[in-house]
Amino acid sequence: MTTAPATRPPAPAGTPEPAGSSPPAGPGADVAELARRTRAFVDDHVLPVERELVVAGRHMDDDVRVDLQRAARAAGVFGPLTPVGLGGLGLSNAGLAEVLEAAGRSLIGPTAVNCAAPDDGNMHLLAAVCTQAQAERYLHPLLRGETRSSIALTEPAPGAGSDPSMVRTSAVPVDGGWVIDGAKHFITGAEGAAFTICIARTEGGTTMFLVDQDNPGLRVGRRMPTLDHSAAGGHCEVTFADCFVPDDAVLGDVGAGLRYAQVRLAPSRLAFCMAWLGLAARAHEMAAAWITGRSSFGQRISDHGMAQAHVADNEIDIAAARALVRSVARVLDEEGLASSGARHGAAIAKTFVAEAVWRVLDRVVQLYGGLGICEDHLVARFLVEARGFRIYEGSSEVLRASIARRVLRAHSSPAPISPEEAR
Repeated sequence: MTTAPATRPPAPAGTPEPAGSSPPAGPGADVAELARRTRAFVDDHVLPVERELVVAGRHMDDDVRVDLQRAARAAGVFGPLTPVGLGGLGLSNAGLAEVLEAAGRSLIGPTAVNCAAPDDGNMHLLAAVCTQAQAERYLHPLLRGETRSSIALTEPAPGAGSDPSMVRTSAVPVDGGWVIDGAKHFITGAEGAAFTICIARTEGGTTMFLVDQDNPGLRVGRRMPTLDHSAAGGHCEVTFADCFVPDDAVLGDVGAGLRYAQVRLAPSRLAFCMAWLGLAARAHEMAAAWITGRSSFGQRISDHGMAQAHVADNEIDIAAARALVRSVARVLDEEGLASSGARHGAAIAKTFVAEAVWRVLDRVVQLYGGLGICEDHLVARFLVEARGFRIYEGSSEVLRASIARRVLRAHSSPAPISPEEAR
């Protein structure tokens, strides 16, 4: 496995190893063995909690998160993105592809190992942009799992959604800092987050601001009643009203917010793919076992050609998605987060994997028959939870448009091409 320090959060010099936990695996560890241990941890510690949450109809909460992350530390599988010096595993994207797929076997597995959205993308963003003082206050506690974060971009219409340039939340400079005003919604993890990265319109562009949760100008409103329940802190409405932040709350340069947002997009999209691929693979295994043990019309369901076609198509989708994810992960490690190749590959992977996962889970529900829509068997909940994957971090339609534009731009010509030249 190769390492790429530029693509993961750096450990501060001289940081001691944490006491009282299993030795971290580190970048040079056997990734296949780490993935096996992560899968065992998820099977033994996370799946029972997941079932309890689903059957009870509960949302994921911070009490559950803290308990699971404590168990992950004890098992030596905590923090795939966290540097070894801060108690994590310090994996490259190539290593993360295997380990996060193993964690993703459960809806709450990525949270248990501290690699769930939006924290994973925010770790990359902060590591690339923040000052040392900001790292000590915001990044390092996040990497250690002591806090959670959110990032506030999406707004009610006519504000920013798929088009981030439509940001209407404003930040105005005042003596000693800035005043932020505006409304956001669908802000993942906002309830209970220690801080929010707010993207606001400033003169000359958009700017990112670090806003503490206890800032009197920040109000986290209702937790929106979305289809998915597995994100700690939910998806919330957030209001900034006469919200003063000091000058040192600016993340990076004033006016560069949209450029910085690109830093987190590729790794965040790919991490989503890794985790949801793990859930699809688990559901595929569950369905294969289910139909092998049941009979209809005088033979096992697994002997019916129609059922076998579903199994084969699932196997194909999973194999193709896995190969694509691991290929793009290597590009990220080799070229870095900001490269156009990494962004293009991550957009392709996100589009394909989101729809492949949906197809797999839909077929699994079909193979379970009537019980497939009963949450006692979990696969119905998997399907419902996965629906947002085709929208979050870029909808399939928006990503297709950006993929096509990049392809066509590479073939554009300043002058029309004659029929002779076209030949």
